[in-house]
Amino acid sequence: MIGVIADPADQSVVREFFELFKTPWEFCRTNRRYEVVLCAGDGPIDATAKLVILYAGRKTHHDDERGIQICPQRDHTCILLDIEHQIPIYGNSVTFTEAEMGLLTQEESGECAAFFERIEDKAFVRVGYDLFAEIRTLLTSGQPTAQAHLPALELHIALLRRWITGCGISLVEIPPVPAGYQFIACLTHDVDHPCVRRHKWDHTTIGFLFRTLAFWLWDLVRGRTTLQNVLTNWKATLKLPLIHLGLAKDFWSDFDEQYSAVEKGLTSTFFVIPFKGNAGIGLQGKAPQRRAAGYGARDVADTIRKLKSTCHEVGLHGIDAWCDSAKAREELEEIRRLTGASEIGVRMHWLYHNGQSAAVLEKAGAGYDSTVGYNVTVGYRAGTTQAFMPLEATCMLELPMHVMDTALFYLSYLGLTHREAMERLAPMFASAVQFGGCLTVNWHDRSLAPERLWGVTYGELLRQLKMRNPWFATAGDAVSWFKKRRSAVFETHGSEPGAAHVRLAANCTHHLPGLRLRVHKAGASSTLVDSGAEDYIDLPVDESVTAATPSVTCQ
Repeated sequence: MIGVIADPADQSVVREFFELFKTPWEFCRTNRRYEVVLCAGDGPIDATAKLVILYAGRKTHHDDERGIQICPQRDHTCILLDIEHQIPIYGNSVTFTEAEMGLLTQEESGECAAFFERIEDKAFVRVGYDLFAEIRTLLTSGQPTAQAHLPALELHIALLRRWITGCGISLVEIPPVPAGYQFIACLTHDVDHPCVRRHKWDHTTIGFLFRTLAFWLWDLVRGRTTLQNVLTNWKATLKLPLIHLGLAKDFWSDFDEQYSAVEKGLTSTFFVIPFKGNAGIGLQGKAPQRRAAGYGARDVADTIRKLKSTCHEVGLHGIDAWCDSAKAREELEEIRRLTGASEIGVRMHWLYHNGQSAAVLEKAGAGYDSTVGYNVTVGYRAGTTQAFMPLEATCMLELPMHVMDTALFYLSYLGLTHREAMERLAPMFASAVQFGGCLTVNWHDRSLAPERLWGVTYGELLRQLKMRNPWFATAGDAVSWFKKRRSAVFETHGSEPGAAHVRLAANCTHHLPGLRLRVHKAGASSTLVDSGAEDYIDLPVDESVTAATPSVTCQ
């Protein structure tokens, strides 16, 4: 059991952090002894604890008492280094002039940013930043694009886990890893342009012609594409008049069949725009008119029925749902009418959101949101692979989006080739295996067809994922699994010292993969700086239990 001392203003952040690092914890009580005390700031530290970890990005009275020498405080982003990772720090931070055992160093200066010392039979770790301030930043404003590739929140969890087990203390947790799998893979598709025929001489058609007739030829000259792709796009361009006359097949309209052919039985989620021709409210007033879609959900009602009949999920690609609860309810109801589903998830068109979007969507009755991600790059905007509850919400979860096709390939964004895109994604595959959680991919409806022709990369992405044994889930099922994990409660009983019991909610969804209880064995003190192979065992959590019955006991 970890005892936590934190500023009362950070209690919601602390609770959410320990939903993501699912291990026994509680706010410190004066009548209880803890093996580990995690203190953020200047709170009273329990000297009887076997391990005290003090996080603070400033000088504290504990530093004065111990004679710890503090370097001047930094109030800007810095990068810390452990044995193999970069860890970004966005709030205030300090470094230390002397350290018995350095655990982290500041990349720019090489100064010690966290250290370990042993005082008689007790262990003490001083960390030069505020953990919960960092978690708040990640779950609210998120990471800038320069640090998008770093799963910062998962790295904070990994550090804390390593320091605890490295001090000779065993640890139990329910990792974000479905039983029988390495991680979750969520395939999603934003449906923006489901029909060529709906676009006359608008910006979509003009952009299509420019890219097929000029851009792809330029890419061929530069060795960034193949002659076959250029010829395919030129052929599609010649078909445009015939498509508008109804004499040729619309090569955007069968996007559902194209994805079924590539995904081969995998389930995925399609986010559909509710109403045609509405650009909606923008971040700075009215949104640009080109945000308006050339279709509404009713125009693709037949496709929606086909998707639902083959176990795919259909969600809302919202227009104004991010900022107006009344409009959000109207948009959600349009998708409910067409799908017959009561729980509707959301991803906002153009990824519009602000600090109140989660509360707005929750009030409107959204099942979940999957908007938090980047338009211009790929990576971890919230620093995590896990579904989390935004701090302004009370029950709705956010499933972060990590990979978007347009961010990879548009020249105004990353502008990568197929080979470069796969190289960019390789570390993200590795992180999914290392940390678990869910890797969420967004490949747009028209991205397999002319003029994009990004199907080769999508097929290779699927192949790379399958090699790593993920559970392929719809966004809704992935969120349901995280809710199931969040419903698990650790219980301790005084009659069984050292025992951990896990109690599951009675209404857990049994068609979802199970949970596992991971028991980390205590290591030697040298493992505080060694991020090698972890020593743990996994035990299954019995899912047949009711809310009143402990399912797992581990000593």
